[in-house]
Amino acid sequence: MINSSAAQIDPLMLGELQCWRIRHADAELLISQQGAQVLSYQRGEQPPLIWLSEDAVYQRGQSVRGGVPVCWPWFGDLGRNPPAVQALLAEPSGAPFHGGVRTLDWQLLAIEPDAEGISLQFACPPPASAANWPAALELQLSIRLDQRLRISLTSHNRGSTPLTISQALHSYFAVSAIDQVEVEGLTGCRYIETLDDWQPRQQQGPLRFSGETDRLYQELPARLSIRDPGWQRRVCLESHGSRSAVLWNPWIDKAARLSSFAADAWQRMLCIETANVWDDCRQLAPGASHSLGVTLWSEPL
Repeated sequence: MINSSAAQIDPLMLGELQCWRIRHADAELLISQQGAQVLSYQRGEQPPLIWLSEDAVYQRGQSVRGGVPVCWPWFGDLGRNPPAVQALLAEPSGAPFHGGVRTLDWQLLAIEPDAEGISLQFACPPPASAANWPAALELQLSIRLDQRLRISLTSHNRGSTPLTISQALHSYFAVSAIDQVEVEGLTGCRYIETLDDWQPRQQQGPLRFSGETDRLYQELPARLSIRDPGWQRRVCLESHGSRSAVLWNPWIDKAARLSSFAADAWQRMLCIETANVWDDCRQLAPGASHSLGVTLWSEPL
């Protein structure tokens, strides 16, 4: 246990996973060593900002349903990524969905409490079998808890040739009722409708939910928000190093097929995944780095 005037950190085991519970002021944050995954985030008596499945399973080698999994160095199915991203692997067939770092144990490099909050620094060591890992890439994650939650993922190209990546901070947000909330900040933005043969569309007005949703939004502003009248709050997301996001809710039928996901859990969650996908994939020149990040907080309506 680490105590300071600003924060308290308690190690604990959840199932097979080493975790840390971090408290600062009225905030509580739960982080797993596997995947350096934020599992939950809550402030005071508010409902959680970050959703964690009631049916989550804490097993080694299996990503936990909910929280903020890291998708890297490609998002989703590698075969659906641009050719430059697919070129990360000599043999892309059989590549793990979302790149595979979600199920690796990350190294905790530093815990840095100060008067305003606490910061944690993680690095992802290459797996023992590096067939699905571009050898020249290095990956670090910074998590900062103060009056807000700040997450930043930094990729370094240590090689001699350019490399192109796609990635996402796959954030699950808790909502009072999915059919009552709306996402603000998307008006006029282009998106790819993956549920209709990946057709390009344009958003008209705020996004409201009445069925399964799986969209790749492009050319986004830095700030989006979830307006939630049921909980009388607005959850705000401010991104850096990103112009794209994936918005996802499985709705009824797909929810029934998901692992570690209650049949009615689709009503209580919404994914807004701060990303570099589609036209927003990032090329790293030799020696270059790129940081993708998001800052989260809530405000009363």
